Amino acid sequence: MAGSFAQLARAADKARDTMLVPKEALDTPPLQIQTLGAKALRKSARRIGKVNEQVRDLARDMLRSMYTAKGIGLAAPQVGVHQQLLVIDLDLETPSTPPLVLINPEITATSAGIDTYEEGCLSIPGVYLDVVRPTAIELSYRDEMGRPKKMKADGLMARCIQHEMDHLDGVLFVDRVTDEAGLQKELNDHGFQRQHVQSVP
Repeated sequence: MAGSFAQLARAADKARDTMLVPKEALDTPPLQIQTLGAKALRKSARRIGKVNEQVRDLARDMLRSMYTAKGIGLAAPQVGVHQQLLVIDLDLETPSTPPLVLINPEITATSAGIDTYEEGCLSIPGVYLDVVRPTAIELSYRDEMGRPKKMKADGLMARCIQHEMDHLDGVLFVDRVTDEAGLQKELNDHGFQRQHVQSVP
């Protein structure tokens, strides 16, 4: 019995650590991050039917590409894969802190309170603008092992999840910017075109 328990404990540890990859920049990231203007960023993502090693491999490659770009969140559509998969890591300085992997995420509740905060995006490098979003959310999702999970998030985590989930619907943070003059200036300053922004209410 002790042996079986030890095996289960090791398996649980392995499951928790399965997404740990070095939080460092690679000379050549495994995946190319699409930038504003790419059609891939405007396609809706499909739900993942089975969480298997192929999905976990994609998540690891997304993490490696995200760390190389010095980001804290990345959605599969940003690397041209139209599946409902997000990776998030707000603690880039601690190698042992596992990232958050969200598969088929769904927001089930949002707070009445909203706040305004400056956002950026790996798909629109250099551009930073204020976006209004709910302060807190509740969501359901599957983790990297396919287990159903629920969580509550507020602050930066809530904002990051909402930002990345927008990508699953083909929405970019610039689509939510209401400061038209600031948007135009930031896009011009960084070589992007206003015509590639699709404003949403």
